[in-house]
Amino acid sequence: MAVMLEVAEFKNAIETDNLWRVYRIGNDIEVPALRGLNLQISPGHYIALKGRSGSGKTTLLNCLSGLDRPTSGQVSVLGYDLAKLNDRQLTQWRREQLGFVFQSFGLLPTLSAYENVELMLRIKGVRARERHDRAMYCLDLVGLRKWVEHRPYELSGGQQQRVAVARALVNRPLLIFADEPTGELDSETAREILGLFQRIVAEEGITILMASHDPLVDDYVDMILQLKDGQLAN
Repeated sequence: MAVMLEVAEFKNAIETDNLWRVYRIGNDIEVPALRGLNLQISPGHYIALKGRSGSGKTTLLNCLSGLDRPTSGQVSVLGYDLAKLNDRQLTQWRREQLGFVFQSFGLLPTLSAYENVELMLRIKGVRARERHDRAMYCLDLVGLRKWVEHRPYELSGGQQQRVAVARALVNRPLLIFADEPTGELDSETAREILGLFQRIVAEEGITILMASHDPLVDDYVDMILQLKDGQLAN
């Protein structure tokens, strides 16, 4: 049974106030991954989150997407105070309003490109005709109309990532989180994916927050946020 969430109004797509995430190792050792982080991101922007390994990028994405709970502080995403949502509500919220793109693509190998994208709508209970039209629209948007029947092993790395982007878009999210989306791609293909994200933000009005080490992202994003030791660097 679906969990009904009231539609939230928001000024900032993402907002944190004094966000801390501290991991405990054993009984005595505490390791702070995020240290009082304050962040505001307005809607419709393409933002890169950069920093060395261990700077807190993935921890921040996990807290913003409700996959991890902060130790203290507030997190508001798309107008929702995540602390006020229970696990079922968070799952429903992620499914309806967020998209995710990962370094490893995460496609189901036995399904075609079309089936990988359409599956998200099938899970949501969307009618067959609407599923088809929306899946084809998203695959066309990422330039894969000719490859809809191909399975992941029949596609290049860049094509697989395009399928992953189409899958992230299919539920009409307001916000996409991307974690090292060009990490397994060559430079030319990485530029194609980064340019695709740029076009999606411009044409679809979606907010994209992307964690990346890739220096190529600097040429495409609207803003770069630099994390150092769990804090935003000036």
